[in-house]
Amino acid sequence: MSVSHPSVQRVLTGITPSGTPHLGNYAGAIRPAIAASRQPGVESFYFLADYHALIKTTDPARVQRSTLEISASWLAAGLDTERVWFYRQSDIPEIPELTWLLACVAGKGLLNRAHAYKAAVDKNVAAEEDPDAGVNMGLFMYPVLMAADILMFKSHKVPVGRDQIQHIEMARDMAASFNHLYGEHFVLPEAEVDASVATLPGLDGRKMSKSYDNTIPLFAPAAELKRLIFSIVTDSKAPGEPKEAEGSALFQLYQAFATAEETRAMRTAFEEGIAWGEAKQALFERVDAAVAPMRVKYEALIAEPHVIERHLQEGAEKARAIATSFMAELRHAVGLRNLAVAFAAKAADKPKVALPQFKQYREADGRFYFKFVDGDGRLLVQGAGFDSPRDAGRCVAALKQGTPFHIEGDGMHVDGARIGDLADGVHADEVRRALASLAA
Repeated sequence: MSVSHPSVQRVLTGITPSGTPHLGNYAGAIRPAIAASRQPGVESFYFLADYHALIKTTDPARVQRSTLEISASWLAAGLDTERVWFYRQSDIPEIPELTWLLACVAGKGLLNRAHAYKAAVDKNVAAEEDPDAGVNMGLFMYPVLMAADILMFKSHKVPVGRDQIQHIEMARDMAASFNHLYGEHFVLPEAEVDASVATLPGLDGRKMSKSYDNTIPLFAPAAELKRLIFSIVTDSKAPGEPKEAEGSALFQLYQAFATAEETRAMRTAFEEGIAWGEAKQALFERVDAAVAPMRVKYEALIAEPHVIERHLQEGAEKARAIATSFMAELRHAVGLRNLAVAFAAKAADKPKVALPQFKQYREADGRFYFKFVDGDGRLLVQGAGFDSPRDAGRCVAALKQGTPFHIEGDGMHVDGARIGDLADGVHADEVRRALASLAA
């Protein structure tokens, strides 16, 4: 049975400022992310991960220049900063503070298993060097900083490549550990891997990547764009000989920027033996038509960095409106409190009131259930059976976050899905009051 999600989904995307964006970055990340940000019911957070960049480079000019170029690229591509949260990681001081709180609940064994750290250790061991030679704490703590980025804004979804799924699972682990110790504060995020995201080939046919030095810069001048496209490696088939569209770097690049009708026409042209030079000219014209309007905006932004800075500062202000209050909640939770307030509360000697709570468990039928009980332990809601503990947990999280429910008969429904039943003699208003007291 599917579990209902909150009516508004928060989606967070980190962008590491390292190098100049290329066509592959645009087709695989920038374009789909901007399209997703326009969907109803989505709150999108995009941040420049400049703290993360310090792990990869010690050249301050490179960090600054890359931050400028990548910010300009996203803005030129149509990111609406009025609709989304667009900010620089280093402008949110609550993020490194949260990193420390999470570091205090993150097991070293968990961080030992991080792919990047393990790869560095394995390389050192193979070279018969000290396992931690050349490993700084930035690399080791990378997953904790990434978890702070995600958890600070209670993100539900984090679009990532398959190589980053582990980091999302580690963020979930840290969030669950913190929630267990200090109460329910964090949303447990989920990795969102889109198998349909375009991976474009570079000049040599391999994946377009700065690591392979085979990229086509997104906003290269038209003459440079044409020169690079005409340098794409092709086979030796002569004009008039049928050519394979599948596996052709030229065709894949063309398809990424063409309409379905244009793509069909190009496929036919390949079958009919289009000359490589003609195909490259068609690719240049198609790509240039798509990027030329954005290039104009990009060059204007690069020429006026104060405009980009203004967007980032406004974004930081919006983000801190969330982060500051949430950080105050987390500081209180761990005991970083105003002493006068704490002692005043103790002096009042108020009796503790037991709160309602959710209980999750597995039955002999192999399915996963939850119960919602009041402060006296009286059953209010008996959850339905779920196929996995994650499904049951999502349902519990939705109720805790205030997702509206309605009652049909004795059945409790959220977004049209039945999630459980009211206990005998329990009214829906009792459940609402109990959920409200739990939230308070």
